[in-house]
Amino acid sequence: MTSTQQPQREPQSRRERRASALLDAEASAPRHARDRRAARIGVGFAAIVAASLLVGSAVAVTAALSGPAIAHDPVLNEDSSVDVPMPAAAKEIPAATDGAVALADDICALDGVVAKLDAGEDEAAIIAAGGGEAVRSAIVAGRADCFSLDDPERQWVVINKARPLDPIDYAPSSLAGSEGVQSISGGKLRNDPAAALSEMAAAAAGDGAGVIALQSAYRSYTTQQSSYGTQVDSRGVAGADMVSARPGYSEHQTGLAADVVACDGGCGTLDELAATPQGEWVAAESWRYGWIVRYEEGFTEISGYSPEPWHLRYVGNELAAAYHAGGYSTLEDFFGLDAAPTYPQ
Repeated sequence: MTSTQQPQREPQSRRERRASALLDAEASAPRHARDRRAARIGVGFAAIVAASLLVGSAVAVTAALSGPAIAHDPVLNEDSSVDVPMPAAAKEIPAATDGAVALADDICALDGVVAKLDAGEDEAAIIAAGGGEAVRSAIVAGRADCFSLDDPERQWVVINKARPLDPIDYAPSSLAGSEGVQSISGGKLRNDPAAALSEMAAAAAGDGAGVIALQSAYRSYTTQQSSYGTQVDSRGVAGADMVSARPGYSEHQTGLAADVVACDGGCGTLDELAATPQGEWVAAESWRYGWIVRYEEGFTEISGYSPEPWHLRYVGNELAAAYHAGGYSTLEDFFGLDAAPTYPQ
């Protein structure tokens, strides 16, 4: 071969011919056309990304980046001997496992809850757990083992004909009188309900409802034996069970229950309370001070007792507010428990 001879070029493959043609076409196009093409490509890609973000799906993003233009381009797939790798499909996004979510599933794991319970600070423990409704919901869902409905030391304990005290002769560790409230029988309550009754009675008087007095409060196991026995003597067992709890099944034994009466000059009876301004006020406002009317009219088949508008049960401000807001009439419904109309046979 002489110096003026040019080396012969090997015939181009179809792929090379196609690529060369595309480059020549692009080079020969006017600059403004190329600019418009680039602009259209940029706008198109931006639109794809925006759509992917709006949809918020990993699948949409994958479709935008690995669409059919790549998978089926006639030039790239013309030579079957070339294996063009396809973009990997986006994996399914896993469910969130954030620590806060996990903690919310177990309110006993929330910061401060167990510490407050160990300190005997029931109301503070409820607040640390998210409030009355949060605790109620968790108890119903079985996500609050530390808030036991069986523990007589707790203000949320539930005592009824199917749920006796444990131990059966339980007695509170401390009792106190309610300052500023007349106690007809000299009865006392646990510290928190004693203070709450004082506050409630003062509020009733301040609202012009009249004077509220304490007829009966804590009763020991022995006292309840005597009280129930008296009712059996006068009414029989079936009649007594409608108006008086058997020993070990009485809310009065917890120190969290108060029977109140209206006093205007003299004090009336328990049966007279409902028709007085004090009785109307108690029914409407006692929840604001941590109390609920435990045995309302129309719910004997759940509670097991005849209506007692005078029988108040202390559950604390948080739970009482949730009870009132939810329109509940029994603790059984409030905590998702079975009705307890009768004692087990």
